Amino acid sequence: MSVNDPIADMLTRIRNGTMASQSVVAMPQSKIKGEIARILKEEGFIEGYEVVESDKPSVQTLRVKLKYVGERRQRASVITGLERISRPGRRVYTQKQDIPWVLAGMGIAILSTPKGVMTGQRARQLNVGGELLCKVW
Repeated sequence: MSVNDPIADMLTRIRNGTMASQSVVAMPQSKIKGEIARILKEEGFIEGYEVVESDKPSVQTLRVKLKYVGERRQRASVITGLERISRPGRRVYTQKQDIPWVLAGMGIAILSTPKGVMTGQRARQLNVGGELLCKVW
């Protein structure tokens, strides 16, 4: 199946997985999705991720292990919201001084910069702007 916006597809799969209380969500692998998963892991929004080779050559799957807090009945996802900002039909770029704060610092903004994919806080430290991919809180 062809997907026009693979990042939005990734965020939707994670959102649907958390709403259904699934432990693992799988999706097709790409470099940008792997970088977004790395950032989510570093910031503590997911437990982990792995790239799994498929039986077909040159086809890889990204498996994201979702993170929950609380006991069995009161179990809640660490990720409460995901929002895609820049999309193929409307690219959103931001300068270093205009990088948004998400929930007064409780969430993160993920940017694609000339120095790689990073959080908004890291981009402020390096004094770079870029394409605002998504917000996670």
